[in-house]
Amino acid sequence: MELFNKIKGFEVYSKKQRWKLYLLAFAAVIVLASLYYTDIMVRKISQDERQRVELWADAIRKRETLLQDSERLFAVISEEEHKRVELLTQVYDRLNREEVDREALTLYTNILESNTTIPLVLTDEHGEVISSSNLPSRLQGLERLTGDLADYFSAHPPMTFRIIDGRRYIYYRDSKVYSELRAVMDDLLDTFISDLVVNSANVPVIVVDNSHRELIAHGNIEGVDMGDDAQVRELIASMAGGNKYLSINLPDYGRCYVYYTSSFLLTQLRYYPLGQFLAIGIFLFISYLLFSMARNAEQNQVWVGMSKETAHQLGTPLSSLIAWMELLRMKGVDEETIEEISKDVKRLENITERFSKIGSSPELIPENIMDTLNEGVEYMKRRMPKKVSFNVATPDKVVMVPLNTSLFGWVVENIIKNAVDAMQGAGSIYVSVEDYKDQVAVDISDDGKGIPASKQKTIFNPGYTSKRRGWGLGLSLSKRIIENYHNGKLFVKHSSLNNGTTFRIILWK
Repeated sequence: MELFNKIKGFEVYSKKQRWKLYLLAFAAVIVLASLYYTDIMVRKISQDERQRVELWADAIRKRETLLQDSERLFAVISEEEHKRVELLTQVYDRLNREEVDREALTLYTNILESNTTIPLVLTDEHGEVISSSNLPSRLQGLERLTGDLADYFSAHPPMTFRIIDGRRYIYYRDSKVYSELRAVMDDLLDTFISDLVVNSANVPVIVVDNSHRELIAHGNIEGVDMGDDAQVRELIASMAGGNKYLSINLPDYGRCYVYYTSSFLLTQLRYYPLGQFLAIGIFLFISYLLFSMARNAEQNQVWVGMSKETAHQLGTPLSSLIAWMELLRMKGVDEETIEEISKDVKRLENITERFSKIGSSPELIPENIMDTLNEGVEYMKRRMPKKVSFNVATPDKVVMVPLNTSLFGWVVENIIKNAVDAMQGAGSIYVSVEDYKDQVAVDISDDGKGIPASKQKTIFNPGYTSKRRGWGLGLSLSKRIIENYHNGKLFVKHSSLNNGTTFRIILWK
């Protein structure tokens, strides 16, 4: 029994509380370590994405330089071809307006024949084709500058010169070499714009002009209607407030800015642990509830089994005591002694009845709670030390409450016993009743040593006791009787060390 008393009660529950704290601390360490590691990974991936965008932007800058150099080269080629056409015009003009010697004629002829790249057509003032060179096969042999031939030479205005019988016109367009280089340049520019859309960083990216208002290109953007100006402005504003932008120069646009946000993978990695912990927390919470329900059901079965067995075990000696009491009467034992023994026998009968009702649905009958309360106080007053005083303050009226008087009286007795133990057999007990519209509150107070705040809920756990000898079942059983059988509440209203404790019972009318 001594060993049993040591492993139960306060020591057991204090160890249980410590283990709860240890497990909570261990769980907190795991969560913090996971969050810390995830934060490190997020930072590394974020830096890697930034470096990828910077490498991409650097490649774009170099390509932009190449594009600008190409543009200058095309401008030089175009200017040179324009000058060559002017030279040809001058040659035609001189051939038609001056007498030239054989050497000059040979020179002019060589100049005319040296044009093997620039498409040309010579017409009169009526559009009749006089001669042509370097035309595509589909346009050769046409006699008038109309239709497809006119469209072919529409890029540049004609050059003109006068001869004896009227004017002549030279129509030209860019050379085949120039056109092929320009096509390559356009493809390169298209590839450049594509690189803005599909970039190696694989992150949402937009390119805006120098005013930060016009969207030039975008990539990996989802959920935004690019045709809606309001949504585009909102997109630019939201991305401008994110990562630091990059600056590049683009042909035809000048200074532009690249905005980008973290990839979806990085966003997932940043918030995934929180979602994971939330899911785990919900799972653990549900598991805890199910475990608590299973544990409570098991405890209820233990309570019921123990109570039924106790009632059964008390039944046999109780019957014997009743028989012995009748035998004592027959032998002439004084009536006062018989009466006292009879009271204790009735008390045992009442206890047996109480235990037999645990586990079954008790019948609640409207009773005057004052009568039951006074009866319980009077019974305990006769059996408590004389150094314990009782003060009862109840309303001077009948207060009807649905009660099982036997079980409710048991609760009152248990609370008073604990109060007397807390006062170490000397002090005052105060009982008061407050009658409300739909409920009744019964307060039972003492001026004992009080209960620490950390233990004010633990005291209702089965087996908890601060006494060296005791089972720790009284308050637990009382709470079950009030809350499970009477649908009320039993709790510590207030308590302070060395200033006493007040228990409150709430019953609904």
